Amino acid sequence: MDNQNNNQNNSNQNNRNPNNRNNKQGFSFIILVTFITSIMVLALFQFQGAGSDNEISYDEFLEMVDDGKVDEVVVQSNRIVITEKKEKNQKIAKEYYTGVIRDDSLAERLEKADVKFSQQIPDTTSAIIAQTLFSLVPVVILVGLFVWMTRKMTKGGGMMGIGKSNAKMYVEKQTGVTFKDVAGQDEAKESLQEVVDFLHNPGKYTSVGAKLPKGALLVGPPGTGKTLLAKAVAGEAKVPFFSLSGSAFVEMYVGVGASRVRDLFKQAQQMAPCIIFIDEIDAIGKSRDNQMGSNDEREQTLNQLLAEMDGFESNKGLVLLAATNRPEILDPALLRPGRFDRRIVVEKPDLKGRVDVLKVHSKDVRMDETVDLEAIALATSGAVGSDLANMINEAAITAVKKGRTAVSQSDLFEAVEVVLVGKEKKDRIMSQEERKIVSYHEVGHALVSALQKDAEPVQKITIVPRTMGALGYVMQTPEEEKFLNTKKELHAMLVGMLAGRAAEEIVFDTVTTGASNDIEKATKVARAMVTQYGMSEKFGLIGLESIQNRYLDGRPVSNCGQETASEIDKEVMKLLKDSYEAAKDLLKGHRKALDKIAAFLIEKETITGKEFMEIFHEVEGINPDDKKEKSEDRIAMNPVSLEKTEETEKTEEAEKIEES
Repeated sequence: MDNQNNNQNNSNQNNRNPNNRNNKQGFSFIILVTFITSIMVLALFQFQGAGSDNEISYDEFLEMVDDGKVDEVVVQSNRIVITEKKEKNQKIAKEYYTGVIRDDSLAERLEKADVKFSQQIPDTTSAIIAQTLFSLVPVVILVGLFVWMTRKMTKGGGMMGIGKSNAKMYVEKQTGVTFKDVAGQDEAKESLQEVVDFLHNPGKYTSVGAKLPKGALLVGPPGTGKTLLAKAVAGEAKVPFFSLSGSAFVEMYVGVGASRVRDLFKQAQQMAPCIIFIDEIDAIGKSRDNQMGSNDEREQTLNQLLAEMDGFESNKGLVLLAATNRPEILDPALLRPGRFDRRIVVEKPDLKGRVDVLKVHSKDVRMDETVDLEAIALATSGAVGSDLANMINEAAITAVKKGRTAVSQSDLFEAVEVVLVGKEKKDRIMSQEERKIVSYHEVGHALVSALQKDAEPVQKITIVPRTMGALGYVMQTPEEEKFLNTKKELHAMLVGMLAGRAAEEIVFDTVTTGASNDIEKATKVARAMVTQYGMSEKFGLIGLESIQNRYLDGRPVSNCGQETASEIDKEVMKLLKDSYEAAKDLLKGHRKALDKIAAFLIEKETITGKEFMEIFHEVEGINPDDKKEKSEDRIAMNPVSLEKTEETEKTEEAEKIEES
């Protein structure tokens, strides 16, 4: 109860913050001054253009003189003022004016019409005073406004509050997120839970001599839930929580970012215990050893942040949380103990974590009895929390489109496909020849996967084009979660990737552009085997490439000379060529199954893994109920290594004899 009262008082103090009130008053004053200046400028133009409704032409003036309607004429420096004769019931005579035109006969005409006329001597004093007054007043107002803003800057607020911290502050559970809403990151939650518990029960830790960590850095790929974890800390901590992005410190004026850092920590220390969260801290925390040049504003901001983190004691209950997916570019001074004491890795969730994430995001979604979230988790290896949330939402939308009131397993699998390869392009019509090529290509992938013991089982085969560019694809789901890949599995992966191109060459005696993505993926795997995994007999265990931006694109960077790089290319080409030959050998040995499954796929466009295996077993004469026999057949059909079988060698010898 006391904690709630204190938090409420902190919230009220924040609402009554004089800085916020001064900022509001400052903006009100600026709006008022701008409005008054606009009114005065409009009045000036109105004054200069007064009487424009009484202007007449010189011809009309002469006509009035000839008709005897003019009583008096006064010739001024820039106009002729005409006073009309009053009528019987008229109290005030009307006045008109016209421009001055050089007319030597005007005086004679006025005398003839018995009109009183005179020449006015110009008095420029009052006009100059009025003009000067109306010209100087806006300038004086603008100068006063500039002086006022300068005085505000000297007080540390910056021009129009530009040096003020614009952090959003949450108190208690206003974020609406707690640790119950975060799944798949048990280790990260445990580390942050200790920080929250320390803020609630500091005596339990200080009695042992433990100190509160000054900072915790959340590191991981995009979409894994770093910001969500920080919001959960805000919901659990029940202390003031300041949240802002690293880019909020960056301005075009040098020194503004440092001023905002000072103001942020000043507010936080006044409201301690509290938590500060800086998202995307790499915007200001980039390493300062850049030889190509420097950014004074960013470096001053970073220096001020380092000084502020050294300037407060952990016993005050002030904790700094930060998130980034580029930890390798952060300044070493920012990462040392005493500033960010903990690095909390928020990795992609494993199988159990993905199941938990799916449960969290599906708790408010109505699902039927066919839903198996574990099967969906198996099919989405490598997906992050945001991907899984998107899949659940896409499945719900699909169920509504199909007129159902609950989400089914088929909706979830369709949502997985939408997220991974895009929506179906039903309006794209392929020719019969292209459909046949795509069908054999995809069946080649699936058939080689079924023939290899170390490959993943086939879930679905389709030749329906997708919006992300695929004309067809094979969905494979692993039987269990894997964290390591053996050399045999990587070889099987290469053979399976190149099997589509192999099927095209065997059936059509030509190749197409459809295997470009397969070749790209296969080259990446083969190069990693040679340069990173030490699976090349020629190079052995030497590391020839290293990974940069591990949590983003994971781009490899070469660590070898030009000659070695050339040898690497040769080794990769040899590995890919052997894999391609192994794929062709497998497909040639099972051509009958290839033709029958491809014909069935052309007719149906989409077949399930169960239908695929039934046709395969029927053609090969395998009894699917006899698991032992099936396993032995798979082993017999599977070249575990890339060495050629005796049957393949005999076939090649026969082909050579035939050619000769």
